[in-house]
Amino acid sequence: MKKKVLILSGGISKERLISLDTGLQVAKELKKNGYRTKISEPDKNLKKNIKIFKPDVIFNALHGQFGEDGYIQSILERFKVPYTHSGVIASAIAMDKEVSKKIFIKHKINTPKFFVYHYDIDKFNLIKKINKELSFPVVVKPLNEGSSVNVNICNKKNLFKILNLLKNYKRVMIEEFIAGREIQVAIMGNKKLGAIELKPKRKFYDYEAKYNRNAKTEHIIPVELNKSKLDEIMSIALKAHKAIGCMGITRSDFKFHKNKFYLLEINTQPGMTKLSLVPEIAAYKGISFLKLIQWILKDASKKK
Repeated sequence: MKKKVLILSGGISKERLISLDTGLQVAKELKKNGYRTKISEPDKNLKKNIKIFKPDVIFNALHGQFGEDGYIQSILERFKVPYTHSGVIASAIAMDKEVSKKIFIKHKINTPKFFVYHYDIDKFNLIKKINKELSFPVVVKPLNEGSSVNVNICNKKNLFKILNLLKNYKRVMIEEFIAGREIQVAIMGNKKLGAIELKPKRKFYDYEAKYNRNAKTEHIIPVELNKSKLDEIMSIALKAHKAIGCMGITRSDFKFHKNKFYLLEINTQPGMTKLSLVPEIAAYKGISFLKLIQWILKDASKKK
């Protein structure tokens, strides 16, 4: 008898719509293959839904804050039901861009230079600090968002306008801008699943490029790298996956510039929509969407 799967999707983050899409795609694929499924929001009814439905496993299809930052994982731990993807600590670390980058640096993984801006540095000193430590243009991003939400490339002219728009975050990351190729690598357990290159029509692979069909981002697979370089980038992704203590599937985002790889961040719960990269990489490797989901569900039981 096939397992009963409770699918957590929606949530309150800025990635709610992507999460809903992921949840629907997973539920649709499992249902047509004989699984009993139920979709649930991570709200006050979650406990009741788990108690009544009695799932064998919980598929966490949430994205962003409260979904992949260790918060919902800490709640799920109480129910003693296996759940997919990384656990509490790894999820929290990966979602915090400052902490995860410090771990990359500790493990000698190349990542763009950065500092955290606290909104208490005056304009003159901020410009001075950027010129000294990074140089323009720079990337300004929230510390704990995914899917490139509110990520901006800034020059001197628009820097303070963007910082003002993001002031509700209290702290943001100001990061060295790395030009070059956008390459993403999927890790499946302790296996190097594969890589894909993206050529967005926009300035970079931002939220619109990821989820708007009209953005027309070009997906290139296999990636045009020699065998040595391809193995290098996949080895870096696996090293980061292990350094943070991730489980299940992760997707690491890289820039490739002047023959060097720069790890931007690691995603512990990659999307499973029709435009998502991990299913595309898996399909290229001969793993169907159903087999990918089944592997993720099976991997969840390893937490018990």
